[in-house]
Amino acid sequence: MGLWLGLLFVSSQLAALHGSSALHQSPESIKAQTNTTVDLTCEAKTFSSSTRIYWLRRLKAPGKDRHHEFLVVGDSTKNTVYGEHVGREKLTVRQETTRSILSLKSVKPEDSGAYFCMTIGSPELTFGKGTQLSVVDVFPTTAQPTKKTTTKRKRCRFPSLVTRKGPPCGPLTLGLLVTGVLILLVSLGVAIHLYYLQRRARLRFMKQFYK
Repeated sequence: MGLWLGLLFVSSQLAALHGSSALHQSPESIKAQTNTTVDLTCEAKTFSSSTRIYWLRRLKAPGKDRHHEFLVVGDSTKNTVYGEHVGREKLTVRQETTRSILSLKSVKPEDSGAYFCMTIGSPELTFGKGTQLSVVDVFPTTAQPTKKTTTKRKRCRFPSLVTRKGPPCGPLTLGLLVTGVLILLVSLGVAIHLYYLQRRARLRFMKQFYK
């Protein structure tokens, strides 16, 4: 059994390069949140319903020391064999005719990696093209761009029979306008008064000078 699993692990190193269209895996990639359940599907298009479909995982480890782990194999007779370090409460597999569905329960970030299905023929091994699983604690959120709000200036309008756009003038605005007009009139009156005083004084001076 150990030698058979060893040969299986070595053969699975070629899975990513020699994925066959005979085994259709879906989805191609999936991103899941922690503690959720993920379903991976493998369909053997050109095989009989009695074909056993194996599931492997390529661990997402840094560097070149990546290796494959045998997870589980099942068939239509519900005869299921699990990997050496795989808990039955962690995953289940069910086979429906030529389709195998692998369910991963309560996934964690360490469950991230590429999952492959495989069939054993005589003498060749056939691999699916793999499903890339990424498990995150929280899904990233896309920040929405903030829109700058520009305040529109309101134009004052006087009441009239003609309808015009814009808010009507308030009492304060009208009061300021009237006050400004009064100040202009007073200033004009003072200027005229001073002008006449200067002219009168000049006439007096001229009369006294020519006496």
